[in-house]
Amino acid sequence: MKQQRYDVVIVGGGAAGLSGALALGRARRSVLVIDAGEPRNAPASHVHNYLGRESTPPGELLAIGRGEAAGYGAEIVEGRVASAERLPGSGEGEQGFRVVTEDGRSVEARRLLVTTGLVDELPPVPGLAERWGREVLHCPYCHGHEVADRPIGVLATGPLAVHQALMWRQWSDDVTLFLHTGPEPTEEEYEQLAARGVAVVDGEVAGLEVADDRFTGVTMASGRVVPREALVVQARFTARSAVLESLGLKPVAQEMGGAVIGSYIPTDPTGATEAPGVWAAGNVTRLTEQVIGAAAAGLMAASAVNGDLIAEDTRLAVAARRA
Repeated sequence: MKQQRYDVVIVGGGAAGLSGALALGRARRSVLVIDAGEPRNAPASHVHNYLGRESTPPGELLAIGRGEAAGYGAEIVEGRVASAERLPGSGEGEQGFRVVTEDGRSVEARRLLVTTGLVDELPPVPGLAERWGREVLHCPYCHGHEVADRPIGVLATGPLAVHQALMWRQWSDDVTLFLHTGPEPTEEEYEQLAARGVAVVDGEVAGLEVADDRFTGVTMASGRVVPREALVVQARFTARSAVLESLGLKPVAQEMGGAVIGSYIPTDPTGATEAPGVWAAGNVTRLTEQVIGAAAAGLMAASAVNGDLIAEDTRLAVAARRA
């Protein structure tokens, strides 16, 4: 950290954080990005649906982003932020925060932008975590084209499983729904699955078959092995909200189709949280956002942060002129 106080400290250096840093650097703000180096999409081989950067490896996209942000003066450091607190008296004059890292470093900021993302909590099936982002998938728009026309399995753990199976049927005509611990489909759902040619396998899944470092099938508790080349799961999306919680903000549950799919920190459309001077962007506040959407959200939040700083700069200048 080259200085003690910045206009903006950004916690998290993924697509949202780096996009925000780029915009704020171009707005001639002093910016510090503190990044723990744990991008959610690290297991994936490529980023998709990012216009102009289609199929770019995640690490390469971040390296490009860091270079672009640094080119406009943003400072980027490695570290894990432990907490943030509002500086005493900052509500009366110029706002301010103290950010403390786990190794004891601290820095001050006029505004905070938190882009810490989320954690994918996988169902407790042996072998899933090791294949996550490779053949164990969740998003058809992220990975569907790469497994098109291959045998795909869908692991049911909640009421959205039938919806998942019918969606993935768009990419392959060989889809099998493993009921596992999910609810029994309704008669209408069974009819929909049958009409689309989706097979249904009852019983719990005990593990994954892997040969030559490739996923080859699903092992049932009965011992039966069902050959598959990809397996779709419903992860629970849990926001990395510790820093925001240290400022008094609380995550809330997000539901989809009557099921809780995770937790997030609420914001307004610009990313402003209920804590004055604190913004959030990316998956920490929008659980289903893809990479390009997170980047756009970082830009939106950065624009709002800069506007807020301009208003404060003006207010302080007027007060100084009148003094």
